[in-house]
Amino acid sequence: MRRLFPVTDETSRAAAEASVEAPTEATAEAPARTSAEVPEEVPAAGTWSLDALADAYAYPTGPDVWLRANMVSTLDGAAQHDGRSQPISSDTDMRIFGTLRALADVIVVGAETVRQEGYRPARARDAFAARRKAAGQGPAPAVAVVSASLDLDFALPLFTEPLVPTLVLTGATAPPERVRAARAAGAEVLIAGDGAGVETGRAVRVLAERGLKRQLTEGGPRLLAQFVADGVLDELCLTLSPMLTSGHAQRIADGPGLAVPDRFVLASILEEAGFLFTQYRRKQRHM
Repeated sequence: MRRLFPVTDETSRAAAEASVEAPTEATAEAPARTSAEVPEEVPAAGTWSLDALADAYAYPTGPDVWLRANMVSTLDGAAQHDGRSQPISSDTDMRIFGTLRALADVIVVGAETVRQEGYRPARARDAFAARRKAAGQGPAPAVAVVSASLDLDFALPLFTEPLVPTLVLTGATAPPERVRAARAAGAEVLIAGDGAGVETGRAVRVLAERGLKRQLTEGGPRLLAQFVADGVLDELCLTLSPMLTSGHAQRIADGPGLAVPDRFVLASILEEAGFLFTQYRRKQRHM
């Protein structure tokens, strides 16, 4: 893997070394990037260590809360193939995906994505244990599921076998019997809306008030669209997959449009085997 942007002396050296056919990475481990600064030591072409990826994607230290999204898209804008993101991903994309998870306090995900992707609890990983301890984090991030109806299978391992209790974000008028079912399964139910649905800005604040300030959302597209529409997304880590699917798959954000497009700034581009791993940050924070 190599860094294309920002361009540094290390980037130039890596490009020169890449011309001697450095090996490409093919490890199905963990994911992605978030950093206000470029690391002082940028690995050359070839396999990046998990520490190097974690440095590259470290959360910024200034803001009280930071919400980043991690999504993948094909060249023609599809966020899924046959309803799942895995067919348009790669080993390196999954390695970055895992890294981003390992850096987060909480992973926020929509109920439909839980159903479609067969979500499981986040696991503790030895490779990130010291880093998480130094940051004052628990052994693994919590998973927070956003759902108005709470139409979820509470017998899934996500609810019955988590290392830390799974959170459910819902509205004040959610069906009481489903709230009871969630709590009986061991989930913690958090109210983040006055009606049936969740107000995404309020959800961000509710999680932050529990000390979950390094936030990561993996979608799906409808949830990401809500974050975008409400102006609370700080960062987008987007993998551009060198594939075409055609068809009518969802975009990475599929929901209400903005009256004025929200401008983000390019922070980083990594490349491996034709996949581009980009990082964009909001030009002006609204929170």
